Amino acid sequence: MASSFEKFQKRRLISSYFSVVLSIFLVLFLLGILGLFIINSKRLSDNFKEEIAMTVFFKNEANDTIIKSFDQQLKAEPFVRSFVYVPKEVAAKQHQDIIGEDFMTFLGMNPLQNSFDIHLKADYINADQIRKIESSLRTNDMVSDIVYDKQLVSLVNDNIQKVSLWILIASGFLTLVAVLLINSSMRLSIYSNRFIIKTMQMVGATKSFIRKPFIWRSVKLGFIGAVLAVLALIGLLFYLDNNFPGLGLLQNQLLVGMVLLAVFFVGIFISWISTFFATQRFLNLRTDDLY
Repeated sequence: MASSFEKFQKRRLISSYFSVVLSIFLVLFLLGILGLFIINSKRLSDNFKEEIAMTVFFKNEANDTIIKSFDQQLKAEPFVRSFVYVPKEVAAKQHQDIIGEDFMTFLGMNPLQNSFDIHLKADYINADQIRKIESSLRTNDMVSDIVYDKQLVSLVNDNIQKVSLWILIASGFLTLVAVLLINSSMRLSIYSNRFIIKTMQMVGATKSFIRKPFIWRSVKLGFIGAVLAVLALIGLLFYLDNNFPGLGLLQNQLLVGMVLLAVFFVGIFISWISTFFATQRFLNLRTDDLY
């Protein structure tokens, strides 16, 4: 009978430990994902901005010398991230692939123009800067037209500001939730041992002596949960980097390492501080209040 009761107590204890570790792991994992998203959010938004192309079309009178001169000009411009020259023959072939037929057979000519597809740096992707760049490029007499998606530029900048604000709010909220959940898990764990705490106090044990084993146990559980969260985050990072290399999630390894270390130490610190105050609460209760 005693043996079965001991087994039951052991299973209950293991189940309690597992619940605490799982809670810590899940909360830290979500907190880590948010942290990684925050440190990569600017680069991700910059990458998205830099995908917006500005196309500069040249008149048919523009010869190779003018085209080469414009090429050299773009290489010297600070606002240019990358560019590619698209001859009208290449543009015609691209249109044929899109529409599925040779439109020049019935037109008898190639109506397209030589052009440059220019990708600007993210800092210059806003309405004012692009208008200045457009005005500067139009000073070239051989430029016939400049085309880019003005609505997309405005939409991207407006939405990025809104998303950044919501990310900041979500970060604060999730951090608060993380503290409360880990604190609740630790308090429940200590609550199940409240009679042991009070018994030890009644036989003369000091508060620091009573707190020590509970804090040490909680720190170990927090350590396990934090390690699991860090390993899961590393696995997620490598998975995303292998499948979506364009995101460049591992480019800034220093910031990534700082987020992982922060997740690790937050798990241990919250476990320690929660256990300290939980044991202190039961140490200060009267025996009658335990019930």
